[in-house]
Amino acid sequence: MDQSLAVVAGSFELLARPGHPDFLDLPWSEPLRTWSGPRLVDVARGVSRHVVRFIDYDGLVYAMKELPVNLAEREYGLLRELLDRNIPVVEAVGVVTGRRDEHGEELDSILITRHLAFSLPYRHLFVGRTVKDLQSRFLDAMALLLVRLHAEGFFWGDCSLSNTLFRRDAGALTAYLVDAETGKLQPRMSNGQREHDLMLAGDNVGGELLDLVAAGRVGQDFDPAAVVDDLRLRYDRLWDEVHHVELVEPGNRMAINRRIRRLNELGFDVGEFSVSTTGDGRQLKVVPRVVENGHHQRRLHQLTGLDTDENQARRLLNDIDEHRANLEEEQGRKVPEALSAYAWLSDVYEPILERIPPELRGRLAPPELYHQFLEHRWFVSEHAGHDVGTESALSDYVENVLRLGTDEAAVLPPPLEDQDEIDGLLTSD
Repeated sequence: MDQSLAVVAGSFELLARPGHPDFLDLPWSEPLRTWSGPRLVDVARGVSRHVVRFIDYDGLVYAMKELPVNLAEREYGLLRELLDRNIPVVEAVGVVTGRRDEHGEELDSILITRHLAFSLPYRHLFVGRTVKDLQSRFLDAMALLLVRLHAEGFFWGDCSLSNTLFRRDAGALTAYLVDAETGKLQPRMSNGQREHDLMLAGDNVGGELLDLVAAGRVGQDFDPAAVVDDLRLRYDRLWDEVHHVELVEPGNRMAINRRIRRLNELGFDVGEFSVSTTGDGRQLKVVPRVVENGHHQRRLHQLTGLDTDENQARRLLNDIDEHRANLEEEQGRKVPEALSAYAWLSDVYEPILERIPPELRGRLAPPELYHQFLEHRWFVSEHAGHDVGTESALSDYVENVLRLGTDEAAVLPPPLEDQDEIDGLLTSD
């Protein structure tokens, strides 16, 4: 539900989302370029065709972008919609329209977005201390962002490094869309539209990288054209992995498992997959969906009552989906999700845990124990070249992994009492 608030005050109208400042103390009757005062701050920023200023409210920083009213309202709506779809974009907070100066002359509108904390524009990634293997990581981040946008039917129209922010993410980079004023959201993009968007992206990225060469930010042997080609290669590889249809033999769980794992490793969570019979065998189509943080924990708890961490929940939900596909194949009909989850819990999950020797059951939390068993079955099956089955995998896991491991329910690390030691652990790579 849209909880935005509309405020009309003097010579402007403010539409803003709750949970943020009211912004009523700002000089809305002045052109943005002339603003002054203690709230104005400087942050690392990219190149923009519009005037952009940054405002600080007790440590919360907001970007103000001045542009015509139709573009401001359109971009506000697009950013809101993309964020609702869990696409990495800056948060649209509000839009100010109907502005007039002290002489009654119309002023452009202002789009308000939340500044993305700990993010950097691309130019700052090429100077000073940067992430390891920079080029590969930022290309992966850009390719992933483009695939996510195109999968949602979003034509960017002005994809560039200047319209993107990058944030460190567990040793990698995540790319966030900053500027959506030229974008268009539709149910589905055609291949021609994707090609056109990619062509524009290549031209823009190549030009920006040439600017870095000219400015001496990178070595003279740096090849912008090769980087653009590499970006397209990574995009095509990721798009094909996400969308291609795969034929597998009946009952081949390993093929389904491999497909899900590849998508997880590429940054996509598998929301669902469908299995249909064809003349050549069984056709497997995996439909990826990027979901919000904690989604898997909540969904697994709703279905089974199990409390897990997020990665454990993702793995167990994948196992439930595989079990559901097998049930539907055996029964020749659709099986409701709740029914398949109950069947998995009573026929698969609990029997596996019950067959663990009593003296070993407390060594790990039950969800982690089951997850480790799934991982072990995967690895031994890969090594054998076929699915070794539950009996053999479980026996091998108990004797060669679980029995030799540490009892984590009984052994805890010593407490950390020295604050310097704690800070060192928190800041170490």
